[in-house]
Amino acid sequence: MNSEQLRELLINVQKGQLSIEDGLETLKDLPFKDLGYAKIDNHREVRVGYPEVIYCAGKTVEQVKGIIEWMLQGNANILATRATKEMHTAVKEICDEAVYNELARTITVKRNRVNAPDTYIVVVTAGTSDIPVAEEAVVTAEILGNKVEKIYDVGVAGIHRLFDKLEIIRKARVVIVVAGMEGALASVVGGLVDKPVIAVPTSIGYGASFGGLSALLSMLNSCASGVSVVNIDNGFGAGYMASMINKL
Repeated sequence: MNSEQLRELLINVQKGQLSIEDGLETLKDLPFKDLGYAKIDNHREVRVGYPEVIYCAGKTVEQVKGIIEWMLQGNANILATRATKEMHTAVKEICDEAVYNELARTITVKRNRVNAPDTYIVVVTAGTSDIPVAEEAVVTAEILGNKVEKIYDVGVAGIHRLFDKLEIIRKARVVIVVAGMEGALASVVGGLVDKPVIAVPTSIGYGASFGGLSALLSMLNSCASGVSVVNIDNGFGAGYMASMINKL
């Protein structure tokens, strides 16, 4: 329940359109709803402006379905990350509006239109193999109410590809750079723009990339100012942070 819904509930009680008993019954789940296997944070949107996001990895199909079924009662936009096709199929049984992005592995339900700022976020990848992580960032930023531009496969091995899109990148409010291998693209972009750069290391690369650790350390040691770094393959974290910056 968000602040607007809470206000509406209190008004209905005052007008006699809702009994005090029914109002109290609704309010008992305001802080969180205990489903036994999950405690859904119904108060998060009131505190931080965004509703809780469902991280599906490690959860069963029925658990994900049950969480979304409860959240649908609040009529809010829903984002579930690291979801499988099987999870989406189960969710479709209770919500025909649920959309699955196979690359991003996300389930989204858009019920409320969020007004996007005039500014936009740009998501840049070094290679095509980095697109799944980038798509998670894109889906996250979009459902949180942002305009997003995508520029894929412009890594340092062919730097002229990046320069061809530099005008679009420079006009963005915040830039997300997604790269595996040695992760050099974040430093390059950071040295070319006057906007915040959020670097996302991916687990793409050969053996010595150590599942993304090489890219992570390169990005953490970037000599370009204004580059911050999220965890390996954490497209969601990058999209969420970019949204907060874009709406400042």
